[in-house]
Amino acid sequence: MKKNNFSFSIAVDGSSASGKTTGSKIIAKKFKFKFLSSGKLYRYLAFRILKNKKKYNSKFINKIAKNIKLTKLNSNNLYNPKVTALSSIIAKKKYVRASLRKFQLDFIKKNKKILLEGRDIQSKIMPNADLKLFFKCSYKKKAKRRFKEFKKLNKKITLKDVEKALKKRDFMDKNRRESPLLFVKGAVLVDTTKINKKQMEVKLSKLVKKAIIKKYGNL
Repeated sequence: MKKNNFSFSIAVDGSSASGKTTGSKIIAKKFKFKFLSSGKLYRYLAFRILKNKKKYNSKFINKIAKNIKLTKLNSNNLYNPKVTALSSIIAKKKYVRASLRKFQLDFIKKNKKILLEGRDIQSKIMPNADLKLFFKCSYKKKAKRRFKEFKKLNKKITLKDVEKALKKRDFMDKNRRESPLLFVKGAVLVDTTKINKKQMEVKLSKLVKKAIIKKYGNL
């Protein structure tokens, strides 16, 4: 088996603004993994709903889900505040999550080295992933990270407002009926409270290398 010709899967989850997306991108780039953030899928559905100005139902959602292309998931339009708000709403619906499951499973089948990030990746999409990472971070640190982003959208917002919003988001994620935020058995906890981006890269690199060696030995 060649050094880069092996199969390996990583499932990532964690609380909002905990660094899970940043961490996922670091791993994907360094180890040449194919990366998919399920959050972008929900954002894309929300974008299409708003663009078509239609009331959505399972038939409409399924039609969009069947025609999603990876290239369409990199648009800045997916981060419009209205898209963000609607994506959070539709992500709670069981039929919406079911419609996107096929896209994610097809992505897994087509690639050998994969990293998927999202709410139900560890429990439903890739329950047997070779490595499961769960990100967490203190609210004070998370608020500072997000404050600059939120400030661009609302100049009157305060650091306290941002922290309150993050706490509300995590509470809703943990207590929602469909695919709640859970620390699953076997996951490795990654606390990003006291580390910077470079330190995160070192920490994650060690975890990934350790998991690959556990599965294959030294390649």
